[in-house]
Amino acid sequence: MTGIYTNCSLVPAYETPQCEKTCIKGYATSYAEDRHYGENAYSVHASEDEIKQEILKHGPVEAGFSVYADFVTYKTGVYHYAAGKLLGGHAVRIIGWGVDEKTPYWLVANSWNADWGDKGLFKILRGKNECGIEGRISAGIPKLD
Repeated sequence: MTGIYTNCSLVPAYETPQCEKTCIKGYATSYAEDRHYGENAYSVHASEDEIKQEILKHGPVEAGFSVYADFVTYKTGVYHYAAGKLLGGHAVRIIGWGVDEKTPYWLVANSWNADWGDKGLFKILRGKNECGIEGRISAGIPKLD
C-alpha cells in the first residue's frame, strides 16, 4: 500500500501489488543479481541551481514535501498549493525540470501508480520551495561492483 504519512501513520492512497521478488520472464538476470546498493547518500542544499546540477551529474533526486488536499486531485499543469488542509508528508523522485507557459516547474515521478496525475507524473512550481519540496532533497551514489 502506498499513501501519505500523517503523524507516523499511513493514509491509503492506492493499492499496491504485493512484491513477488521475481523477475519478468525472459529477463537476463535473477532477482538477487538485479539488486543494487548505494555507496553514499547525502542531502542537497535547498538551491534550485544545486538541485539541477545534482540531477545533471548523478540523475534523479528524492524529495520530501507537504501534501495538501488539492494535490490528491491533480491531473495536469503546474501544481501549486491553492486550497485544502494539510494531509501529511510524502516522498517522491524529481526527474527533471522545465517551463510551462512561463511557469518554471520540477518534473516529478509519484509512486501512486500511472492512473494518478499525468500518467504517474506531476509538475510542481520550481524556485519557490513549493510545499517545502526544495528544502528536503536527498541524493546518492550507487555502489559499483
